[in-house]
Amino acid sequence: MVQPVADPLPKARDRYVDFLRAFSLVVVVIWHWAFTILLINQTTVSPTNPIGFTRGMWAITWVLQIMPVFFFVGGFTHRLAFDDYTKGTSRRFLKRRTKRLLIPALGLISVWIGIGFILRTTIDPPWTWPAVILVLSPLWFLVVYLVLVGIAPLAIRAHWRWGELVIVWLLGLAAVLDVLRFSHEQGWAAWLNFLVIWGLAHQLGFFYDRFAAAPRRVAWMFFWGGLFSLVALTNMGFYPRSVVGVPGDRFSNMGPPTLAIVALILLQIGLVLLAKDWVSKRLDTSPAWQRAFNWVNSNSLPLYLLHTTGMAIAIAVLFLVFGYLPPSEPTTEWWLTRPLWLAAPALATYPFLLLYQFVTRRKQDRGATVDLTS
Repeated sequence: MVQPVADPLPKARDRYVDFLRAFSLVVVVIWHWAFTILLINQTTVSPTNPIGFTRGMWAITWVLQIMPVFFFVGGFTHRLAFDDYTKGTSRRFLKRRTKRLLIPALGLISVWIGIGFILRTTIDPPWTWPAVILVLSPLWFLVVYLVLVGIAPLAIRAHWRWGELVIVWLLGLAAVLDVLRFSHEQGWAAWLNFLVIWGLAHQLGFFYDRFAAAPRRVAWMFFWGGLFSLVALTNMGFYPRSVVGVPGDRFSNMGPPTLAIVALILLQIGLVLLAKDWVSKRLDTSPAWQRAFNWVNSNSLPLYLLHTTGMAIAIAVLFLVFGYLPPSEPTTEWWLTRPLWLAAPALATYPFLLLYQFVTRRKQDRGATVDLTS
């Protein structure tokens, strides 16, 4: 068996890592609430966004498409957790880590499938299943994340044996797969890059403590390397400038991910390393920051799982009670109502967060392991 030869583990939990994980999920929630345009008609419900309608708005996706940060800090927490389990078995590690995500996710999927069947057997609207799929669509990241959890024992052992070389291999493989996808029309290569590119972000997370302790120029190296790469890739007339899907683009950089997402990973790692001291100081000294951090950290996962449920309820209430549907284009009215589309879904989601916390406390009282924040 390969034994770890580096990476001395921190003795205390890194609050900044907890902050990044929670913050990244909350940014995604706010993005979905505030920047989703729903195309609703008699037969279907489908989403779009204002990026394709608004000149230059693609630039904010380089900051707000923050899933690279989530996978990056996920790699670090998995490396720490796996070290705790090396005295036991990889199976124990996998069981504990997957259980924390699968149980609430499968519960949510079951509830919405049940709602779909009830709607089909009662009022029978043709848009039922498109709407259910739309509500559950943010769970795509959990599928990728669970795959990364599944291969974490192998990835961590590769990290112990080959270290930085694994990063080089993943970078090179991501490039080769894009060539196969776009130049040789090999569709399978696009889907394999889901694993390779998000696996790269996850693998880089194994080095987080080294990066954080390194001179500040290392953070600037990631920032400038990622920024220059992203600017070059998205201005060569091939890769779209937006790192989220935009109707009208030839393809999405995000699904499946492309080399532009590799550049985004490097850019965002640089940003989070540069922000570490500033954020950590406020987490240590500001009571307001501490209260917000404690609430968000304890609610980030259920908020992510349930935020589209709250949004669906808000849309239904506004339509059934007031006969109002949001515009299907980013008109002046659409922009002016953005505060409403932060407040209404938040209010609709909050009771579900309270229910989730109640169920969690009940399980804790019975001695079950329910820590879903790590």
